[in-house]
Amino acid sequence: MNRSSGASHFFSLVLMVLSIGAAPAQAAKPDYPNRPVRYIVAFPAGGASDVVARIAGSALTDALGVQVIVDNRGGASGTIGAEAAARATPDGYTLFACNIASLAVSPALYRNLHYDPERDFTPVGMIASNPNALSVNAGVPAKSISEFIALAKSQPGKLNYASAGVGTSPQLSMELFRMRAGIEVVHIPYKAIGTAIVDLIAGQVQAMFSTVPTLIGAVRSGKIRPLGVTSATRDPELPDVPTIAESGMPGFEVISWQGLCTPTGVPKERLARIRAALGTALAQPDTRKRLADSNFHPHPLTPEKFAAFIRSERTKWSKLVKDVGIEPQ
Repeated sequence: MNRSSGASHFFSLVLMVLSIGAAPAQAAKPDYPNRPVRYIVAFPAGGASDVVARIAGSALTDALGVQVIVDNRGGASGTIGAEAAARATPDGYTLFACNIASLAVSPALYRNLHYDPERDFTPVGMIASNPNALSVNAGVPAKSISEFIALAKSQPGKLNYASAGVGTSPQLSMELFRMRAGIEVVHIPYKAIGTAIVDLIAGQVQAMFSTVPTLIGAVRSGKIRPLGVTSATRDPELPDVPTIAESGMPGFEVISWQGLCTPTGVPKERLARIRAALGTALAQPDTRKRLADSNFHPHPLTPEKFAAFIRSERTKWSKLVKDVGIEPQ
């Protein structure tokens, strides 16, 4: 054998050994997921959906072993982002931060949604929930629910209230409150909750309902005054603030909730992987602490219980929209 043929034979053996050694590594590489996952949030950065999604997305990155990237698609009370998620390829690489607005309230408010809230999404699990709080500008002469109602009745149609948009749970919280209290207040919808809070602090609007986490900073700084919370019991972050139910409106209860869904049609093996990853993520003490530190109450539900909860919420809000007299758009 000459030197060149010997060298050729040697390199052939090396390539064979390398290919044999590479086979187990290739086989061990997961089929799913093997590239970044998109996590659609139907509201701008800074709101409740965004905060929860970023906490959950960080934990899901660890659980799935690939980067989970939050994609904010705000607008039209969450329907733009929901439509984008519903139309995404159901391959497990798109997740949706499903919430009360997109899947429970909007179906009652819009005649021609470009997605079906039940048919187009598969619930993975609930993540967190929290109540809304009715707060007023620090200059408003009302320090309780009863005083606010008296003030509104003394000047019907003169008080403005802000919200993050038509169809959000804070807006419907005020509509329910308005109906129960028999008052007239003017709705000023905003595109982002942060802008609404800035205007509340500045006195451009006098009142608003919003989730406790989005208001807590302004409350603690004394720039706005909370009058009541919408949960059945007092919120631990605002222990001195009564519930609206105990302030003269028995049975008044609204919670905002955040969950995880996928577009319908994700292969069952991949869906099982996502569900397992969410369970792992929510079981981590660090995840629960980050949610609690951001004033969200961890609220995990199984896929089956979450699906049933979403259906019950749709029924509840559909009835409320009719009772309040809001005409679907």
